[in-house]
Amino acid sequence: MSESPARRSGFAADVLKLASGTTVAQALGVLIMPLLTRLYGPAAFGVLALFTSVTSILGVIACLRYEMAILLPETDEEAANLVGVSLLAAGVIAALSALLVTLGRPLLLRLLNSAALGPYLWAVPVMVLSSGVFYALNYWNSRTKNFGRLSAVRVMGAVGAHATKLAGGLAGHATGGMLVVATLLGSGLSAGVLGRRIWRDDGALFRRSIRLSRMRESMARYRKFPLIDVWSALLNTASWQLPALMLNYAFSEAVAGHYALGVRVLQMPMSLIGGAIGQVFFARAAEAQTEGALDLVVKNTFQQLSKIGLFPVLAVAVAGRDAFSVVFGAQWAQAGVYAQILSLWFFCGFIASPLSSAITVSGKLSFGLLMTVLGLATRAASLLVGGLLRSPELGLAALSISGCFVYVLLLRKVFAIAGVPAREALSSLWQVLLAFAPAGSLLVLIQILRLPPWITVVAMGLAIVIYYWRLVRRDAQYAELVKRVLSRAQSRR
Repeated sequence: MSESPARRSGFAADVLKLASGTTVAQALGVLIMPLLTRLYGPAAFGVLALFTSVTSILGVIACLRYEMAILLPETDEEAANLVGVSLLAAGVIAALSALLVTLGRPLLLRLLNSAALGPYLWAVPVMVLSSGVFYALNYWNSRTKNFGRLSAVRVMGAVGAHATKLAGGLAGHATGGMLVVATLLGSGLSAGVLGRRIWRDDGALFRRSIRLSRMRESMARYRKFPLIDVWSALLNTASWQLPALMLNYAFSEAVAGHYALGVRVLQMPMSLIGGAIGQVFFARAAEAQTEGALDLVVKNTFQQLSKIGLFPVLAVAVAGRDAFSVVFGAQWAQAGVYAQILSLWFFCGFIASPLSSAITVSGKLSFGLLMTVLGLATRAASLLVGGLLRSPELGLAALSISGCFVYVLLLRKVFAIAGVPAREALSSLWQVLLAFAPAGSLLVLIQILRLPPWITVVAMGLAIVIYYWRLVRRDAQYAELVKRVLSRAQSRR
């Protein structure tokens, strides 16, 4: 039994709508990043990494995870009340965050080991509120399947943030604080524009449906999310943000900045395609769970993620240092080393993170929490070893190995829930490994011969382009995606 063409086509179309906006936003980031890394130093990016870590940890629980339940009700009226619950929770958490940064400011700065972040702690509760509002609206948008609207909003937010960073750097304000303010501006712009458009289209439904009594009923009905999933999300986000915090505390803001850039580059495919596929997968998986077709959705999604993500990750693992020094400047070569060390871990996350929604829709929230606790513990232990040995590289190597182990356990559980044989799903990985062998051998040879770094970058770029060109020619789903992209581009002329 195979997934129906209609379902696969609809899945690809929804991913395209989300990924098109994300592609533009990420493309802007890719184009401007070489300029920013020559305007801002590693220490400035380290300050931004600390701010992002703190606000991400608080922001992910801003809605108490009620936003995750917005997709589940049968009626839009009940889902609208969950939006109300989520927004109310975001306001409360933001207010508590304001108290935290006001009353606990001295202790917080000591724990973060960053005096440069002090003048910008006021932005923490604002960012938490903005993130919470966006999360709630984002899931309502997924429920209504208006993915094109979200794409436009992402582009607007990216343009606002990147333009502010570039203008600040060129004006001589190339500080971590400027990066913080620009990030806050982009987040607020995205939340504001998305909220305005949703209110324009669905405001009448919200006014008609949202009542305090119904909100209380929804809070009680979906209480598992704040009672169980909120801890899983908090721990999961904390485990992701922990490296920047611990590297800054044990070493310096510059080390945290190198790590932040390496992670950002590795996360690009995750946020570009993996995030879009994950959001669409969550909506499809919820439907497939009731239809008994979850195995088909999981298998197809795993195979597509493998084909998309593995090849460039392997290229970074072989030639990351040279690529970073050429693209971002010589002072960022160490960030390339960190990217090499972490590349396979991020690929495992690229695969596992979108598919982990299968655990949510199947109600296995306790297992997700267990994996998150394990991930946090192993990451903390790995970084502690690196700190004690005074070696960021050893700490990150241990982090990468332990992270891969945790993701493999998570994928095994997803396959078991969906009833997908692991061997059958993993066949796509071998295909990509075989395709990478010639290019990988060439990149290794270039490293051995110690040819100029730009030659490595050219070879790496050509190999990636050829791989995706062949992928599009051989796989009808990717060919259809490209045709849709071209038709959209032509229609906008």
